[in-house]
Amino acid sequence: MNHGRILLVEDDPDIVEIVKTYLEHEGYSFEIAFDGLMGLQYALDDAPDLILLDWNLPGMSGLELMQRLRREQRTPIIMLSARTEEVDRVLGLEVGADDYITKPFSPRELVARVKAMMRRVAMVGDDQESIRRGPLLLEPSKRQATLNGVTLSLSVIEFDLLLVLAKQPGRAFSRDEVLTRVWGDDYMGVDRVVDVHISNLRQKVQEVASNLDMIHTLRGVGYTFAENFA
Repeated sequence: MNHGRILLVEDDPDIVEIVKTYLEHEGYSFEIAFDGLMGLQYALDDAPDLILLDWNLPGMSGLELMQRLRREQRTPIIMLSARTEEVDRVLGLEVGADDYITKPFSPRELVARVKAMMRRVAMVGDDQESIRRGPLLLEPSKRQATLNGVTLSLSVIEFDLLLVLAKQPGRAFSRDEVLTRVWGDDYMGVDRVVDVHISNLRQKVQEVASNLDMIHTLRGVGYTFAENFA
């Protein structure tokens, strides 16, 4: 049974073999690109369900590929990188990655992260009604957010994160709770990923309506959706 189609953009043949072996065993099909230009072309020609993307690639870096791809589509991206510094993880997430895994990685961890992301993709929310919060309209069945009549270009993770907060205005959510609700119980990453995606969300909102402050930071606690937008 095919559980989804993955595009792996990676120039290290050993890593390609490991990733392919473990994820094919889990029922995923594959396309493989060994450089950034080929990876971008594959993604644009026929959008996969998920992209696993190396940072350092010949032809075009993973960061540049993400920047160009995000202008066209919202395909979930998990970045695979030997860059382990916090600043690099944050940069990868800010540019467009939905998740970030450092090399060397455990194949078990990779499988868990891929499964968690695929679950997000599959949960389009057909059984959920639209939610309106002031000038914001959330349509789970389409994974679409509209602000002042303008559609926000949100990734799968960004939309799900906004939906979790907007469902309960005024309620305080800790970072751990957000991780569980959006990334899943088996997420093995760090809670810093929440902060970066919140920052990306705020930036996209500000680009449409610079005077709106929907998501508030609760120092030492986490985040909340502003009650005055209910």
